[in-house]
Amino acid sequence: MSGFGLRPSNGVVLGAILVLAALFRLHDVQQPLVDAFSWREASTAMMADNFFLRSWNIFFPEVSWTGPGPAYQGRELQVISYITALLYAVLGWDEMFGRLVAIAFGVWGVFALHRLIERIWGTAHAHAGAFLLAIMPGAVMIDRSFLPDPAMLSLVTTGAWLYVAYLQNDRIPLLLAAGLITTIGVLAKLPGIAAVVPMTYATFLILQRRGKLSLHRILQILPVALIAGALILGYYRWAHYLGTNYPPYHIAGSGYLWSDGVAKFVSEGFYIPATWKIASNWLFTLPVMIVAGIALLAAPPTTPETAPGRAPWFFHVWLAGAALVYFFAAREIKTNPWNFHIFNVPMAALAGRGLILLSTIGGDQAVGTRSRALRLVAITAVIIIGGSIPGLTLMKTPYADSGHKLGARLSELSQPGDLVVTATPTIGDPVAIYYSRRRGWVFPPGGGENDWSMLLADEDAIPTLEALRAQNATWFGVTKNARDMQRRKLIEYNKALIAHLDRTAERVVDDDTMLIYRLAPRVDAAAN
Repeated sequence: MSGFGLRPSNGVVLGAILVLAALFRLHDVQQPLVDAFSWREASTAMMADNFFLRSWNIFFPEVSWTGPGPAYQGRELQVISYITALLYAVLGWDEMFGRLVAIAFGVWGVFALHRLIERIWGTAHAHAGAFLLAIMPGAVMIDRSFLPDPAMLSLVTTGAWLYVAYLQNDRIPLLLAAGLITTIGVLAKLPGIAAVVPMTYATFLILQRRGKLSLHRILQILPVALIAGALILGYYRWAHYLGTNYPPYHIAGSGYLWSDGVAKFVSEGFYIPATWKIASNWLFTLPVMIVAGIALLAAPPTTPETAPGRAPWFFHVWLAGAALVYFFAAREIKTNPWNFHIFNVPMAALAGRGLILLSTIGGDQAVGTRSRALRLVAITAVIIIGGSIPGLTLMKTPYADSGHKLGARLSELSQPGDLVVTATPTIGDPVAIYYSRRRGWVFPPGGGENDWSMLLADEDAIPTLEALRAQNATWFGVTKNARDMQRRKLIEYNKALIAHLDRTAERVVDDDTMLIYRLAPRVDAAAN
């Protein structure tokens, strides 16, 4: 680690933290995409498949759950799915590659945070903050998921580290690298824009403290910032164009302040009750929130290590930047909670600060080295046993396992080119289509402004099914536990639809888990 300015002993500590981060993330790495994030993971996995099988154009991400396609969608730059597709091309298809790519970004993110904290608060806090990011359940869960967010957080954290290093030592290559990496991070997922807030704060504070804040220095930074902004704006304008001009006319994300209106957000209390449940149950858990809260009640470190050239409130400002993103996108972030990943950097840094404060209560002279070590071990045990393990157990639960089984059965029954229609434990989750290795539709079909997380009444569901049959849908599969967001089970709520299928299709599978029908050519209205 000497190449990164670390003494050998500190390098050993960092190495141990990185090993721990990898072990936490690699546990259950072979689990299919059936955990709490299966919906979004299946879509990401489909985009990797379609890069590999259909087109390598990264600017046309495509899913497989809206029919034979093409099914381009307005989405973030597909960093993780594209790298995964490249691995498929070199090593052959294996669904585990998506998780491994995400984990690699996640472990690097722990390293980048360590280097960033060391430049802001010193080495001891760097060890503590990186350790917390290594084991925090939300960070671990998201970093092991086939999602774009691990790349986002890793890249913007790396960009922030390099940018702070540039502000401290004036090396232009660091500025250019920071601009490029941060830009790719924000393109990988838009919440990464929150990192720009503490970077802006650091610009003025560090340069002012070093006596180098001048118009000339700002004009040196400004072109990099403008180019980054233009690239980010240009890409997301393209994503909007793609999602509004190509079927199924879908742009990822919804529930923003400007679309829902301030009144809606206020009436829902900015979704704070739901956010608290997410934060306390698995994202941070109460032990981490408590130690981070202690840090928020105290001042940042004021040791000689945080002398001029430092920005002591950097992580507080990052937390404020993340809160600003939440203010404008509260419903979207609450509904798709992996978007909270941008909060994990400031929470880990602050929790690390709280960990150090707790270990030294009573003053350095009153607390011996052995006592401090015992305190750290005890607090760490509480965090891991009382927070990380329960949080990860909750989120790794195979909620979509029957959807995975449905997809695997459809893969066995169908032929290449067959189109499938599926309804899985969570209505709208495309996990069964992914594991069928076919293209098709979720039921009800998704895309555009449709809410495909809700079941249709039978008078609408039957014509919808017939419209899909007219588009050459060959198979219809439903898990017997398929429910919508109102907890209505399809096989109970849509009894007329099931009866219609029994009249017009062949029931091929009927077991404890699923129903699968082979669809005959479309029947005309008279036959109904």
